[in-house]
Amino acid sequence: MTSTSAHEINIEHWLNKVVQWSSTTSLEIQQDVCRHLPELHEFLLQIYETLKHMEPTSAIQRLPLLGQFLGRLCWNPFVIGHEDTQQLLIYCLCCLTSSEPQNAVQRKANSWVKRLFCHLFSSSENGREDTHIFTQLDCTAVVYYEKLLKNIILSLIKLLKRNQQDNSTALLAEQVRSISMICIPVLTMAEVFPLLEALLLYNGPEPYEVLDSHFLYAVNEAVQQKKIVLSESGVLSLWLRHLPSLEKAVLDLFQRLIALHSKSFREMEEIIKDSYLPPAACHPSIFKVIDDIFRRAILESEGNIKVITIVRLVTHCFIQEYYKDNAKARLPLRAYFSHKNTPLVLALLRKVEGLDSNIRVQHLKTIVNMLRRLDSEERSHENVFQSWFLLIRLGAWVDIAAEQLLTSDPEISDDLLWLLAFYYNPCNESQSRGRTMVEGKAVYEGLVSFQRSSTMTQTQEAASEVSDVLARTLSRLDIPGMESQKIITIVHKLLQDL
Repeated sequence: MTSTSAHEINIEHWLNKVVQWSSTTSLEIQQDVCRHLPELHEFLLQIYETLKHMEPTSAIQRLPLLGQFLGRLCWNPFVIGHEDTQQLLIYCLCCLTSSEPQNAVQRKANSWVKRLFCHLFSSSENGREDTHIFTQLDCTAVVYYEKLLKNIILSLIKLLKRNQQDNSTALLAEQVRSISMICIPVLTMAEVFPLLEALLLYNGPEPYEVLDSHFLYAVNEAVQQKKIVLSESGVLSLWLRHLPSLEKAVLDLFQRLIALHSKSFREMEEIIKDSYLPPAACHPSIFKVIDDIFRRAILESEGNIKVITIVRLVTHCFIQEYYKDNAKARLPLRAYFSHKNTPLVLALLRKVEGLDSNIRVQHLKTIVNMLRRLDSEERSHENVFQSWFLLIRLGAWVDIAAEQLLTSDPEISDDLLWLLAFYYNPCNESQSRGRTMVEGKAVYEGLVSFQRSSTMTQTQEAASEVSDVLARTLSRLDIPGMESQKIITIVHKLLQDL
């Protein structure tokens, strides 16, 4: 984050807001504090980025309202109850201390910060005055408040559950919303997790969403940052309630995987499985949203190979999750993948495991025939994309085609090469694809020849030479750069299987 100059920081606006929050006994004020916590956190971050580049004395002189602002925040239980905001408060206060105070201003600032730290890190004045009460109860203040918090949370959970079963004692929607808002500052406390689950799974009689949107957003942020751990059903309910949270979770996963330097599919799969998305995608509504995001990502990236890989891996993890628990009542797997040619969907969903080589080759031929028929008889940009998008998500048979290519009979090699050419560049017109096929087949035949007649070392040297020859040939034929790259990618796939 770029630092902001002291002149650009408008403390007065926030100080007026904090003064209004002085009395936190009002429900309306409590809700207002919770609602503004994300914005307050951003403002404190802006202050901290400015303070860390300034001397304490200079900061006090140039921001005369800063001390009053930070001091009032330290006494607001909802503000300091929010872990991240409290941490930023401490950072800001540290910037106002001097390791070796040189004058009265610095000494006074150090003393003031010390008092605030004592308040933040220890019991309140009232807590110390009431110590004799806890002695009579035979427990410490810490134990007493822990048990009190636990009992309050259990009471709220029971109230929420009873509200769903007995409308005669129903909570008002506004009361449920208030409970959700009050949870925002304390989301990351482990003791509060059961209440978060109860709120997310709450299903009252109201025909509209009763949980506060700030609460749903804050929960999703905490889940994505691994600050809280919820059950799969809790996360599923969160995303069904709040579409922006689901969209953000998918986009965050994309960003993490794209930024990943490792090319290990296993590592990528571990990140995907850790995201809650594969089990959540078993719900048709969640799957539809994820699928639409995938479609947009592929279109906007113009078929970027890393985006395609991510889409394939997420879909693969989803299918694994789908088959994990067959006892659950679910839609047939084919129903998740909308395509007008149902036989093609079923063919691509067929499991590879347990099939011998001949059956695999024949099944690949069936897939190719169906795709070719769609490509020639019903060719349009939309139809081509729909078939290609289906092939991307269910791409296991494309890998099998690459594996079988070097061991299959010549009469089937054309079909397998066509499938690979379609997978890597579906938008080719028939003449352009024919040219791609000619070049691909020439290289394929050279590789087969090398494989049959050379030692491993000679084969590797020859394979390198084939790649060079291929690049020169493509250049002579004046094939567009994008198409050339696709052909080279196909050949590299073949080289990996030597």
